[in-house]
Amino acid sequence: MTSEAATKVAPRGADATSLASDRADAARSRAFKASFEHGVGTMAMPLIGAGAVIGLWAVASATFVQSLPSPSETWDASRLYVLEPFEKRGELDQGILRFTWYSLQRVAQGYSLAILIGAPLGFLLGMSKLFRGSFDPIIQILRPVSPLAWLPLGLVIFQKPEPAGIFTIAMCSMWPTVLNTALGVRAVPQDYLNVARVLKLSKGKTLFKVMLPATMPYMFTGFRLSLGIAWLVIVAAEMLTGAPGVGGFLWQEYNALIYEHIILCILTIGLVGFGLDRLMGMVEKRLRAA
Repeated sequence: MTSEAATKVAPRGADATSLASDRADAARSRAFKASFEHGVGTMAMPLIGAGAVIGLWAVASATFVQSLPSPSETWDASRLYVLEPFEKRGELDQGILRFTWYSLQRVAQGYSLAILIGAPLGFLLGMSKLFRGSFDPIIQILRPVSPLAWLPLGLVIFQKPEPAGIFTIAMCSMWPTVLNTALGVRAVPQDYLNVARVLKLSKGKTLFKVMLPATMPYMFTGFRLSLGIAWLVIVAAEMLTGAPGVGGFLWQEYNALIYEHIILCILTIGLVGFGLDRLMGMVEKRLRAA
């Protein structure tokens, strides 16, 4: 009887193992299918949206906005700038990525200056009631000033278009960093500061060990907004100064009535701005994970 019972139990154990294996295979299959469908959806939906926009653009250029170049005309006129993106034929006759590189260099300088000034200023606004009461009204007055107003002032101060453009980028893009940093400092829980006092941390350690980590999410929101504004401002600065870059190229082609190149510049500005925002988001996630 014992031998027969063992013989009966063994197949049941084998059946259970086989059933568990089948379930695991089915679960993996479902997970792969869901992942595949998600990936296809992630890629397909933007392509569908882009196709719809291009279709509307083609219909508009063929019917009620006939002065607007069609997608095919835009590609034919802009092909050289796209297929030879780093070619330099003249100061304002270069590949579109070379123009983009010039603009990004100016943005990097102005944005770095905005962060170096804006973050400490935001900490002062958040930590000191006296400083906030004295300077917050001034910041609120300066914050909505247009780059069209800052650039002439920069030209008066620096007498050269290049530093004037960097000054304009810094002045226009620093305010989101200032305000979000100040908001983050004021949002630090009082319990954190009480613990720092109990541990008798110095002001420097309290700043770097307690306040800075707690404020970082707010600061990165400001950094992200400031970067978007910096990229917007560089286009206006280059258009006004005629400096080589995406904005300077756009303004030159507008004056030459080459509308296809205007559309090329608009698409380039949008794609680069999208890429910069995603890059900043990746940096933020990496730092939060660390």
